[in-house]
Amino acid sequence: MMSADLGTGPAGDAGLIDAHRSLLLVIDFQQRLMPAIADADAVLRNATILAQAAQVLSVPVLVTEQYPAGLGSTAPEIAAWCGQSVEKTTFGACGTPAFLEAIERLAPCSAPILLVSGCEAHVCVLQTALQLQAHGFDVRLVVDAVGSRRAISKQIALERMRAAGIGLVTAEMVLFEWLRDAQHPQFRALSRLIK
Repeated sequence: MMSADLGTGPAGDAGLIDAHRSLLLVIDFQQRLMPAIADADAVLRNATILAQAAQVLSVPVLVTEQYPAGLGSTAPEIAAWCGQSVEKTTFGACGTPAFLEAIERLAPCSAPILLVSGCEAHVCVLQTALQLQAHGFDVRLVVDAVGSRRAISKQIALERMRAAGIGLVTAEMVLFEWLRDAQHPQFRALSRLIK
């Protein structure tokens, strides 16, 4: 017999992304880096949509900034929707103790789903995602909210992360899995973000 709550909790979610278990990571969307990123406008738009939806749904957001003295602060389009930020010089954010401490503090549960967006896909995003997975986290990469300077770098990074068992999702997948139902009280407000 199937459970009546299928699709609403960790035991019956069929691999879906639960807003109550999610933590959104916004990796290095920095002002001086973004002009060099291929398809930067779309990447930043998708990440911003996720950050806006996260704020509405009370999903915590953690931002990293790679050497902000050189690369600048987080792009204002997304910074307005984000929470706590961690400065780093390590490419993999887990190499900065404050990053893992922030995840521990912000995680909504003991087994969070970490949704990764950011730049560059083949450097900081890749290293962070693989490190998080090695720490035992459930990591999902939001492919249309990550970017690199060159398309080939992003492509190979995605292939490598997929081969390592990291789940690949899109911003719309995340948004609609967070909502689950057209009767969700925030459905209209959030569905407008993707029109």
